[in-house]
Amino acid sequence: MSSLKFPPEVHSQLAEFSAEQLISWTVEQYGDHAALTTSFGIQSAVMLHMVTQIKPDIPIIWVDTGYLHSETYSYVKQLTDLLDLNLHVFQATMSPAYMEAIEGRLWESKKLEDLNRYDTLRKVEPLRYGLNELEVEAWLTGLRSDQTEHRAQLPRVEEKAGRLKIYPLLSWTSKNVYDYRVQHNLPHHPLFDKGYATVGDWHSSRPMTDADGHERDTRFGGMKQECGIHFSGEGEGI
Repeated sequence: MSSLKFPPEVHSQLAEFSAEQLISWTVEQYGDHAALTTSFGIQSAVMLHMVTQIKPDIPIIWVDTGYLHSETYSYVKQLTDLLDLNLHVFQATMSPAYMEAIEGRLWESKKLEDLNRYDTLRKVEPLRYGLNELEVEAWLTGLRSDQTEHRAQLPRVEEKAGRLKIYPLLSWTSKNVYDYRVQHNLPHHPLFDKGYATVGDWHSSRPMTDADGHERDTRFGGMKQECGIHFSGEGEGI
């Protein structure tokens, strides 16, 4: 991986860019070493559309845990065809069956350390491999500051593990995302109609209820907010 090109003196300028301007800057600076990660979650269509309008062939990195809802796999096919995505799929070295035989069904113990172990095996390690395999120097991702306490503290651009992490939608709200999707006639995730505000693996996601104070309360049995990819405090982080 080559050295970073991020000039500290333009940090304040980047913070004022629109989402599209920040994506364009990333593509101009890093070209084929820029990539977008996606979970194909409830709101993923927006970043996928926005980024591919600027760079149609940008590598799209998706980690398939092997435990996603069937609706998510259908959504992957739908968006890949619609947007002609340059999709790169990465998975854990252990199959789900092998992991369960060796490690057990880690999400069933209700222990935070087991959830973190699961996330490391099925999400963090495959994504780290994918970023390195594709020689990614600038990583675009759709995190928003209103999603978790950790994300509320993020800058729009940060250097981490030898690459830039760039958050074009950091200041957006759920309404901003919804309005963009409607404006561009993008399909919503099938589970949106079933009450899901956020979705990941089938065993760690549920529909939102009136008792939930925040959409992230519906993930990981309420034990944590992050899956470990973006937050070293609850996993390894990248």
